[in-house]
Amino acid sequence: MASRPIDLEIRRIVTDSDLDGVVTGAILRRWWTDAEVFFGHPGQLRAGIYDDLIDRNTAICDLPAHPNCGLSIDHHQSNKSSLFSDGGVVIWKDSPSAARIAFELFSEYIDLSDMEELIEWVDKLDSGGITREEYLSDSPVLWLSRLIDEREDVANIILENLQMGVSVEDILEQPKFNSLMNKKRIRMEELKRKIEERLRIEDRLAIVRLENLGLRSNGYQITAMGGERCDACIVIHGDIGASFDDNGKYPVSASFYTNSFLHRSGGIFDLTLMATLLDPDGGGHANACGCRIKPIGEHGIENRQVSGDDIQRNIELWQKMWSKR
Repeated sequence: MASRPIDLEIRRIVTDSDLDGVVTGAILRRWWTDAEVFFGHPGQLRAGIYDDLIDRNTAICDLPAHPNCGLSIDHHQSNKSSLFSDGGVVIWKDSPSAARIAFELFSEYIDLSDMEELIEWVDKLDSGGITREEYLSDSPVLWLSRLIDEREDVANIILENLQMGVSVEDILEQPKFNSLMNKKRIRMEELKRKIEERLRIEDRLAIVRLENLGLRSNGYQITAMGGERCDACIVIHGDIGASFDDNGKYPVSASFYTNSFLHRSGGIFDLTLMATLLDPDGGGHANACGCRIKPIGEHGIENRQVSGDDIQRNIELWQKMWSKR
């Protein structure tokens, strides 16, 4: 077994499809320039969607470790207790981002100085360290993260640009991305309208249901709109009846976020307790995590397809847990 990650022969990189995952993947591609990149999600990985891709020549970034992978780089709190060490190199750190881990690891061997400011922003966004003013600003890195969230092909192009050392500003000035930004502005306004219509705050917990709308929102947008009235939020997204195998769709799920604008040093409740209450594959960080909606009957979780009524039942159980904080 290789004693150092740089000694590994990595041919595939499976990484999260958010800003942190894309930047981490770009750093690894600067070392393993020909590695093929696949974007994934924790639920997809745990469901075995990528099992055929993962072997000792595979690096997994910003996602749960896999027993067959050659390299794992992660920082999620809920993944620390299920690390694998047989045959692969596993690097887990209590870090604000996976990109920060990769940056510190590889900067000893390759020049990553052009990424220093970008990594600072990734840290802020992924760990809840961004201020409300920064989030509402027109920061280029914020726009990069929004475009990455739109489509995987866009995320891949951005990753390749970052790998080649193209600055964030120069990426956004490319005609393709300029057009995408204009479309994203329109979608953001639509998202804000839907959040305003559906936002309710109970016991200082903001709840927004966006299922079946083809819209997703991070906690920053919801807590920025909820303001000082909420300490945390739950957002429901995805499609009822969808599975990980459905092209372009995602199973109905919940994400939990602390209002980091209000609680600068961490939230008042470990939200992973809610994310893992019904879904053993749920998790993330204490202040940002997620899980799938589960079908619930009179005697607990049932083996059937999720219905719309199940969403409210899940929410009520989380609210009950929240009330005991």
